[in-house]
Amino acid sequence: SDGQIGQNFPMALCLGQVFSKAKTFRPRKRFEPGTQRFELYKKAQASLKSGLDLRKVVQLPEGENLNDWIAVHVVDFFNRINLIYGTVSEYCSERTCPIMSGGLKYEYRWQDGEDYKKPTKLPAIKYMNLLMDWIESLINNEDIFPTRVGVPFPKNFQQVCKKILSRLFRVFVHVYIHHFDSICSMGAEAHINTCYKHYYYFISEFSLIDNSELEPLREMTEKICT
Repeated sequence: SDGQIGQNFPMALCLGQVFSKAKTFRPRKRFEPGTQRFELYKKAQASLKSGLDLRKVVQLPEGENLNDWIAVHVVDFFNRINLIYGTVSEYCSERTCPIMSGGLKYEYRWQDGEDYKKPTKLPAIKYMNLLMDWIESLINNEDIFPTRVGVPFPKNFQQVCKKILSRLFRVFVHVYIHHFDSICSMGAEAHINTCYKHYYYFISEFSLIDNSELEPLREMTEKICT
């Protein structure tokens, strides 16, 4: 479950209120009611809210298509991780975070082959905005994430999803290492830990990220995902 802040305030509501003021706000990508993916999304959400072991929640339901299952989760993680960054974005400025990094050891540079042809150092907030725009453009691309019944996924679909998920991991790295005090002061620690565990068990279940990329949060992962 998402947990609660204080006594009676649902976490999603509180995060939503904080996030509504954030500059990084963007409309949530939704699933069309009546589609198979909408039904899968509802099934995944119901399992998540039921209190089941997250390791079991991420497993592919019998008879379902793996690419559909991955698509549903990539979109959901994009929405949730985007929301998480929105809660700390007011503390993440060009002054406080002049470089997109995870501590002194890890630095992430932006390259998209268009405006940034070479890996470029950017302030974290600029990197995040470019990242979320890039992911959103992929998710909204019918050739990559087809929504029409009977339209197949492209052959490189899982490779694209691996790239998206590896980049979303960088958001966790930055938030946990540079903004965890803000997360705790908002009472959002349990919510973010749950989201991270769900994400981690999902990528592990389907081998969607190389272990080497997970190194920045390895110690924390061993602590909360055991």
